[in-house]
Amino acid sequence: MEVGYQRLYADESAGARSAFRMAVAADPTSAEAHGALAEVLDAEPAVAARVYERALRLDPGRWSWRLGRAEALAAAGDEAALSVFQDLVAERPDAASVRRGHGRALARAGRTAEAAEELREALVLRPDDRDVLAELAELLMTGGDALAAVELLTPALRRPDGDAGLHRLLGHAWAELREPAKALAALRRAQEIEPDDRTAALVAALEGGEGADLSAAYVRALFDRYADRFDSDLVGKLGYAAPRILREAIDRVCGPVQGMRALDLGCGTGLMGVELRPLCAHLAGVDLSPRMVEKARGRGPYDALSVGDIVDAMAGPARWDLLVAADVLVYIGDLAAVFAAAATALAPGGRFAATVERLESGGFVLGPTRRYAHSVAYLKESAAAAGLDVLLLEECSPRREKQAPVPGLVFVLGKA
Repeated sequence: MEVGYQRLYADESAGARSAFRMAVAADPTSAEAHGALAEVLDAEPAVAARVYERALRLDPGRWSWRLGRAEALAAAGDEAALSVFQDLVAERPDAASVRRGHGRALARAGRTAEAAEELREALVLRPDDRDVLAELAELLMTGGDALAAVELLTPALRRPDGDAGLHRLLGHAWAELREPAKALAALRRAQEIEPDDRTAALVAALEGGEGADLSAAYVRALFDRYADRFDSDLVGKLGYAAPRILREAIDRVCGPVQGMRALDLGCGTGLMGVELRPLCAHLAGVDLSPRMVEKARGRGPYDALSVGDIVDAMAGPARWDLLVAADVLVYIGDLAAVFAAAATALAPGGRFAATVERLESGGFVLGPTRRYAHSVAYLKESAAAAGLDVLLLEECSPRREKQAPVPGLVFVLGKA
């Protein structure tokens, strides 16, 4: 157990899990060993829930394990999470973490109105929790009540300290209410605090006179329209270097190769495709934005393009020699599904290369720009869980923000 905690405190999650598993094997009657193991199984919520259950059979009164089990069930999509959370709420209605967890479980079940009420309760209990505030605002907008989101966010943003993420949410809420001037004011403030290319696109559109008839559909489609100036803004203003960084990393790991079958995940307008084309006999790309895919098609490096989700794209029957994700995983927190899909989609000997923003310690976190950062330890742990080998993992800077380099990581994983 001591070794497990030492590795956990040293941010060696994989080593901690291994040590706690050994402790469970050595003493199956140790509730502490089971509980400690469950707490480090974030990437395997269904397994964590079962381990928590064993711990609770040995020590039924441990509140943190009961809450952990409920959260693991919810993360695993188990319907039992709702009843478990209801029991916890009945026991401790004044626990903000319980109300928040219950709200998340209700939201996953599609019970938006009830989820909002639970998140409101969590916010009453913990009024300075900006994460709960953001979750509630997003949930209200998802449920079609942008006005309620504005009413929620406005008082919080009167405080002197700035929160770029909350200002962005307020801007999007005003946009959905067809109030472009108010949306522009909020988004400009967000940009002052923390520049972001997607927000810059919306600001530029509003400043250019667009958006007199703003609607939710318009806001969601804006990134499609931004495709026309995406390259010049991204490369010129933000010093976007992820494609070059990835090509250099691939060359170092793979050597001088040609004739690969490659899939560009989140291909955007095709900047990565230009770098990959000389290596490939067949190059495909996929992106959520139809307009971005159009621009990539016009650029010409791809043999095939599709609109869709990257995990779904990897779930197809094709097997790939190379998968690449340039500045895409920053929009995904938990990478377990992505890494598992990559392991399945790669042919034997295949490679998966990507850039992420760097988190110094921990697992992953959503930053004020609404982009995720991931730690070295988390990437190694996720790769191992998916059965992929880390062939290269080093620091880089894929872009600039506020004229300063963004701390990042580039990695290349291999399938045996």
